[in-house]
Amino acid sequence: MIILKTEEQIAGIRKVCHITADMFNELIPMVKAGMSTKQVDDLFKDYMLSHGGKPAWWREDFPGATCISINNEVIHGVPSKKHIIKDGDLVSIDVGIDMDGYISDTTHSLLIGNVNPKVKKLQQVTEECLRAGIAACVVGNRISDIANAVYEIADRNGYGVVYDFCGHGVGLDVHEDPSVPNCPFHGANPRIKPGMVLAIEPMINLGVPDVEQGDDGWTIYTADGKVSCHEEHTVAVFEDHTEVLTALDYKN
Repeated sequence: MIILKTEEQIAGIRKVCHITADMFNELIPMVKAGMSTKQVDDLFKDYMLSHGGKPAWWREDFPGATCISINNEVIHGVPSKKHIIKDGDLVSIDVGIDMDGYISDTTHSLLIGNVNPKVKKLQQVTEECLRAGIAACVVGNRISDIANAVYEIADRNGYGVVYDFCGHGVGLDVHEDPSVPNCPFHGANPRIKPGMVLAIEPMINLGVPDVEQGDDGWTIYTADGKVSCHEEHTVAVFEDHTEVLTALDYKN
């Protein structure tokens, strides 16, 4: 069931989303080659707790405060003292904060040091896919309009679009209806309405779209071992506009 949020609920979700944006603005410059993903996770966890929130992923028993996925890890990378960030890596940090029952969800993929130009382009195109998906998320359109907007850009650039995982409703829980795919699909295709709060999150692969699960039961890898990029924002739909609640520049 799709939960259309009230103005009061959106205000609560907006507050935690803005704290999430502030967190990324402060912590992104601290993520460097040589750090373990556990060290990065601790930075984000400490920020959440010190600002009156807690990791939303704890609701789903994820063994970390953040999902940190590097290179061929698509999503759900488990933070580890043994997983060291290296020069040239693409590092996706997926974070949600739970504050007073309101949930944020956003992902930023960072380019560490001297990155291969092909990977830089992948990250740029993935951001373009996200912008296109958000632009299609307006009252009167359908969820398929978001999916098609994301897919068209990625496919035009020759990339694989992950179809096994997708965006979703968010705000009062980590994962809510509706599902928000990034590629053409069959099945439920609701019209976009005021009060919807959605996590739009393209997952774009340098190679094939296929993925597989790792032995830890969480981490999702590209099937061909090539790099994947993940970008995500939480957005709220209003009658006359759509607001990007997790935008890093929300104060501007």
